[in-house]
Formats: sequence, structure tokens, C-alpha cells
Amino acid sequence: MPAGAPRIFVSHLAGVPVFDPQGDQVGRVRDLVAMLRVGRRPPRLLGMVVEVLSRRRIFLPMTRVTGVESGQVITTGVLNMRRFEQRPTERLVLGELLDRRVRLVDTGEEVTVLDVSIQQLPARRDWEIDKVFVRKGKPGALRRKGATLTVEWSAVTGFSLEEHGQGAESLLATFEQLRPADLANVLHHLSPKRRAEVAAALDDDRLADVMEELPDDDQVEILGKLKEERAADVLEAMDPDDAADLLSELPEEEMERLLALMRPDDAADVRRLLSYEERTAGGLMTTEPIVLRPDATVADALARVRQQDLSPALAAQVYVCRPPDETPTGKYLGTVHFQRLLRDPPFTLVSSIVDTDLPPLSPNTPLSAVTSYLAAYNMVAAPVVDEIGSLLGAVTVDDVLDHLLPEDWRETDFEESLREESAHG
Repeated sequence: MPAGAPRIFVSHLAGVPVFDPQGDQVGRVRDLVAMLRVGRRPPRLLGMVVEVLSRRRIFLPMTRVTGVESGQVITTGVLNMRRFEQRPTERLVLGELLDRRVRLVDTGEEVTVLDVSIQQLPARRDWEIDKVFVRKGKPGALRRKGATLTVEWSAVTGFSLEEHGQGAESLLATFEQLRPADLANVLHHLSPKRRAEVAAALDDDRLADVMEELPDDDQVEILGKLKEERAADVLEAMDPDDAADLLSELPEEEMERLLALMRPDDAADVRRLLSYEERTAGGLMTTEPIVLRPDATVADALARVRQQDLSPALAAQVYVCRPPDETPTGKYLGTVHFQRLLRDPPFTLVSSIVDTDLPPLSPNTPLSAVTSYLAAYNMVAAPVVDEIGSLLGAVTVDDVLDHLLPEDWRETDFEESLREESAHG
């Protein structure tokens, strides 16, 4: 950035794309790294944490940033692909400085940090944090109830202190547009203390969606720091198969305690899933596929498929069953694929277009056979039916992949292919 360029508030950098000199995107900004200095000297900005296409987080030094403008970051094109590891003297700007309670030096008044700005020093390649945007008032107060102001870094004190109970409002606002998988990746890279604070600030449904995308260890850690009543609420909001997977990681006494706090219907679904071996169709399935009665129409089916909270895999087909139409259902009659629904008139009965040739899975079908089934029939979901012909649920391809990939796939996927590309480049 040329000398004299305007300052940049860091919340505007969260998630912006990073490009090499040829215009190819190499990743996105997930945080900035600063080093606090003695006294009231502004912190030096060391670099950016960039999430590259493999979801690996690397460190991009500010000396290799040639431009920060128009919603993008331009680099020299030379990137070290070693995974970023935070050092004791470093602070993550978005993850650790925002939402912190600090004090105004002149008045001693406690304020909340909403944002900080960075600026490149004249005639140098160094960057530093120069100003702090704060809000007066008590923590958690509505924005309109507290005056906001921008002050010099030297006008506040308290950043170097370890803070207990740091808020998460500004950090969540920064990442509110992220998909659950991306927000889960953000949480995974926060400190345990900060991760617990952000999890506490999320509503139950959002936290449930994010928990489903986190590694098992992070899920257990977060659940253990929630009050038991709230932990039960979050488990209810999760897909039953994901809730069952999480509960299976807990000691039996704790698992039973949480199941007892859940709504009976939700707990019953989870208990049913826990009764099957983990790496079987019964252990993998969700108990909430789209179930329709034989007298439902194509219009009814399309209305169910359009529900926003359905995953693409579950929305790919509907299952036709006799009453009751909640799992375990009455007799399973067959499947109607989404493409077939699009080809027939809205008034057509689903019973007249049902596919009866596709054999269902039994709940004891092992994972290897489930994988072969999906591959052989080119399916993204498969019905699971018991010995008396009732539909128990559906296995989706995303659940199968979760059990086929290594446990650390969220951090290591694509890395081997990237190394191979580099070797052959």
C-alpha cells in the first residue's frame, strides 16, 4: 500500500480473498497477527492468517503483502505452506482483541473494543495497529445504548491483561455470513477459552450446525463447558445421527444424564441410533428423511424438498411409506427421486411413480457395503429398513464420507494432492 493510504479496519478484512500477482486466488484472510509492545506503543502487525484452498492455515508476513484494497489482498506470490502456529508473544487480532474490555486512559472508564484499524507506516513496509473503535457501556448492551468513538491505541489500556469472560459479539458479527463448516474451522483454531466464549454466544441452532462440522474432541470440549440444560437443547437441535455420535464419545453416566434432559421424542431417536454399531447403516443413518404417504402428490413432495434446513443429500429423494409416517414407519413402499418429481405433473400421486427396484439396506449393513451400495447405484442417500419392512431412516453420502476420511481430514484434505502438484510442477 502506498504511503499516506487511508487506514483499514480489520473487520473489513475478515474473509477477503488473497491473490497472487497473476490474479489467481490462493486463499482467504481468517485473522491478523500482531505483537504487543512495551508501554503505549502501537502493536506491530506481523502478518495475516490465510486459509488456503486445502483449508490449511498459513502465515502470510506483511512484508509479502503488496496491496490491500477493493476487498482483496495482493501478495508477492511467495507463500510458505507450513501450518500457522501462534507464538506466545503473538496476538490474534480478530480472535483475541475484539470484544475485549479495556479502559480509557484519561477517564478510567471501561469500554468494549468493537474494531481496530491498521495502517502502513510512511516510507516503510511495516504495519501497525493505530486506532481502536470502542463502545461505552456495560458488556452485552445494545449498540444504540452506548456511545461509540475511535481513539488512539495509546488512549486505552488493558490489552496485555488476561481477560476472563471476554465477549464475542464483534467476532460473531465478523463471521456471521460464514457457512457452518467455515465457522467451525474458525472455532477450531481459537484458544479453548475463546472457543468456549464464542460457543456460549451462538444461538442453539447455529451452534448445533457448527458442532456437526467440528472434530470430535472440539465437540466434547464445547459440550462439557455448556450448562447441562443448554447442552441438551443443542443436542436436540443437532441431527439425531450427529447427536448420537457425540454422545457416544461421553462417559455413560454423562450421556444418560443429557438424554434424560432432552425431549422424549428426540431422546428416543438418539437412543435408537446408539443401539446400533457405529460403522453400520443403522449407526450412520439419520432418522429424519422425507417420508410421504402413498396418497401424497408430486406437489406435496416438492414442497417438502424445498425446506431450507434440509441437506442436499436428504432432499435428493423422498421415501413412500404407509402410516405412521415418522420413523419407524409403516410398510416401506419405495423411493421417488427428485429428478422424477420434476418430470411429472404436480397432481400425480407419488405411489404411481415410486421406484420399487432399489433394494433397501438393513440396519446391520457394514460401512464397506454401504459405500459399495451408494457407488453401485450412483446414489447420495439410501433407505434403511428393518426386518418387518419399516423405514428406520436414511444413510447419506456425507455421513459415509465422515467415517471414511481420516479423523483430521478437516485440516489435511487436499494436502497430498497439493504436494504432488508441486512435485510435478
